[in-house]
Amino acid sequence: MHSAVAETSSTGPARVVQTVEEHIVEIVSDSGEGAQTCGQMFADICARNGNGVWTVEIIPAEIEPPSRSRAGASGNRIRLGSKPVNNSGDSADLVVALNEQVLYSRIDAGALRPGTLVLVDSSWAHHPDDEIRTRYAAALEDFRARGYRLIEVPIEQECLKHADDPRKGKNVWVLGLLCSVYCLEQNPVHDNIAKRFAKKGEAVVRKNLDLFDDGYRWAAQNVEYCFRVPARKDPRTMVVMNGNQALALGAMAAGIEVCSMYPITPATSASHFLASVFEQVGGFVHQAEDEIAAIGFAIGCSYAGKTALTITSGPGFALKTEFLGFAVMTETPLVVVVVQRGGPSTGLPTKIEQGDLLAALYASPGDCPKIVIAPATIEECFHFMITARQLAEDFRSPVIVLSDANLATGQQPFPKPQLSEAWLAPPIDQSRWDPDVPPFAWDEQTGLSRRPQPGQLGGEYVLTGLAHGEDGRVAYESAVNQRAMRMRSRKLAVLQNALKPPQIHGDASGDLLAVGWGSTLGTIEEAVDRLRAEGRRVSSVHLRFLSPFEPGLRAIFQRFRQVLTVEVNYSDQPGDPYINSESRRYSQLALLLRSHTLVDVDCWSRVPGSPIPPGVIEEELRRRLSLPGGME
Repeated sequence: MHSAVAETSSTGPARVVQTVEEHIVEIVSDSGEGAQTCGQMFADICARNGNGVWTVEIIPAEIEPPSRSRAGASGNRIRLGSKPVNNSGDSADLVVALNEQVLYSRIDAGALRPGTLVLVDSSWAHHPDDEIRTRYAAALEDFRARGYRLIEVPIEQECLKHADDPRKGKNVWVLGLLCSVYCLEQNPVHDNIAKRFAKKGEAVVRKNLDLFDDGYRWAAQNVEYCFRVPARKDPRTMVVMNGNQALALGAMAAGIEVCSMYPITPATSASHFLASVFEQVGGFVHQAEDEIAAIGFAIGCSYAGKTALTITSGPGFALKTEFLGFAVMTETPLVVVVVQRGGPSTGLPTKIEQGDLLAALYASPGDCPKIVIAPATIEECFHFMITARQLAEDFRSPVIVLSDANLATGQQPFPKPQLSEAWLAPPIDQSRWDPDVPPFAWDEQTGLSRRPQPGQLGGEYVLTGLAHGEDGRVAYESAVNQRAMRMRSRKLAVLQNALKPPQIHGDASGDLLAVGWGSTLGTIEEAVDRLRAEGRRVSSVHLRFLSPFEPGLRAIFQRFRQVLTVEVNYSDQPGDPYINSESRRYSQLALLLRSHTLVDVDCWSRVPGSPIPPGVIEEELRRRLSLPGGME
């Protein structure tokens, strides 16, 4: 992907600039050294420059992990390109490591390859502890043996010129180094730094500008490698944000006025961001005493006429399930955002997984139909919040928005949404309620009913989580219960009837169809495109509606020799001990699709705690294509 033409840079002797279509950069450090902030700033600068960008945060599971340890690695991966980027890619092209031990965590994750350019802080070579110096020297020898291109960088010594505590300056110094290596102009970054640190005073701003300039200058004089990723600016106005910010802004754009939550990783930053801006549109964030109280508060607000939002992750969602069933039984509109993480139990609190699909559908006692949708991009995180509120109110139902840790922390530019009043919730209806219309006057065809709201004259009614009839009063008669169940379920069929079949990425028929959902969209499509470029008959479908499913899936699946889901949740691997056709556990979407379509949908899934690279998916799809008849 490198151009054959190189140009000599004027910033230093014998420095050659290579033009590349894309590059993957990682910054990794001990927790608390600012590598994540550095990565976020670098990604933001590249996006504003016109590059396509996708980021993945590298987050340790513990709040304060040991320093200089593999488990304590913290940082960011940034994939930047000349064209739009929709996933984190394969192996890194360049890694900046603030110590050699955290780099091993990235090696263990398969993030590096022979030829990766590694810049490592050389201060450990002079550390007073003999063991640390020995480990540093041994690691460098190992890195060279692995085929990495190694450059030792005196990051700490350089930072000490400007800050008494180098830990508080390394990230900005490294930002300067990266901007120099990637031929980015200094002045726009100066403005970015000045705005970021403005509230801390002129002295702090000046110190950070000096750190940035020193890193920029050092790289120009000492790093022979220099890359330019041409920017092809989109003529549209673009915004840059992560998925949690997009969820929060989408809630505001939808006219949602209340978010009730309890902190939980990786969902918390969505409500924190919302709290910082919500009051500007008359909304507020309520931090409840626990997850159960949070959803109870949200249901109460929704009952009062304003559809509310509650945000959580897997363990918190587990606590909300009883109240979720209550919202279904009472047909109270509610938006529930679940930012998925690794499980079970507290599992991998900072890592990606798509393990909550079955929980979203079935983790409530009895038949509990609800709408479940899953954004596949950061832009969709914004727009799906508008859809979620509208569906919740139109169908008198909870709507679950399944995001995940990859979308939550990943940054990506997308066209600035053009706001519309049609997105907002309508005003509360205060007209007199017709006394002849019961509060659950189910339409026999659709199961839909108009909802009375507190404050309407004559609109008072009984609200109970017990079985009830149209009048809302407790009713245990079998015929009443059967009809109520049928009406609540009918609404999902009505919604599915209004949906369109999913778009096929590639040809409408072929040898293999890969099916995914959520944040795997970019990696699956990139893997498919690589194979299609070789003439292979591979396509993909990505589902956004998971309850109800988009229509036409059975017909689509039958046009392919093999259908395979690609997911980031657990499934048994054929060939493992005791695993056979009867004992094998399928991945979650595959299990649902097999029962829904009666097609022999197979699955391939992994739970590495990080996004699956497109190259790994490509390899598996290639293997599947070589199987006779698509059988294991």
